Amino acid sequence: MKILMVDVDGVLVHGRPTDGLPLFTYLERDLGLPAPLLQQEFFKPYWVGIVTGQEPIEPRLTEVLGRIAPHLNAQTLLDYWFENDSRLDRQLLDDLARLKDKGTLLYLATNQEHQRAAYLRDVLGLGALFDGMFYSAALGARKPFSDFFRLATQEVGAAPDDIGFIDDVEENIAAAKEFGWKALHWTPASRLADAIDAFTHGHQATRL
Repeated sequence: MKILMVDVDGVLVHGRPTDGLPLFTYLERDLGLPAPLLQQEFFKPYWVGIVTGQEPIEPRLTEVLGRIAPHLNAQTLLDYWFENDSRLDRQLLDDLARLKDKGTLLYLATNQEHQRAAYLRDVLGLGALFDGMFYSAALGARKPFSDFFRLATQEVGAAPDDIGFIDDVEENIAAAKEFGWKALHWTPASRLADAIDAFTHGHQATRL
């Protein structure tokens, strides 16, 4: 296995660090903002532009909060968001470290805006293990669109079939396979050893 691309949310990171629940489970209780309202007024209209790097997150979030939650500032919400979406799969990280020791190059391949990408790399410490990060705001393209896979492949300087990929979203797996990556749908029951075995023996199983 020459190169392994690893998704973040749903693979390496699983919600709140204390209990694994979705990050905004207690948003209204904790910060006085109903999660459905944030979804409707911020994520639904603006997230695609933010996560593909067309605009920074903080000015838009500030504008939206001024309308729907004037008691709340953007940095407070961002801090809450990042801290409550940071439960790492330590077993998978240990397995990935052993794979890296055997010579496999490891990269993150994820849909993120710039601030959380930096948080994942620097605060959660993923930058210490991974050789790099390909994320949507930096690439200007998001999974499952083919430009994401094309640009990541160009950046890493490898042939598509030298790249393995694990992700919890089946649509992303299908798109990666269409581009030529060896891709596997990651589930809670998945094991890295099984994924690597499937990749190295040429099997294109969609789920383990």
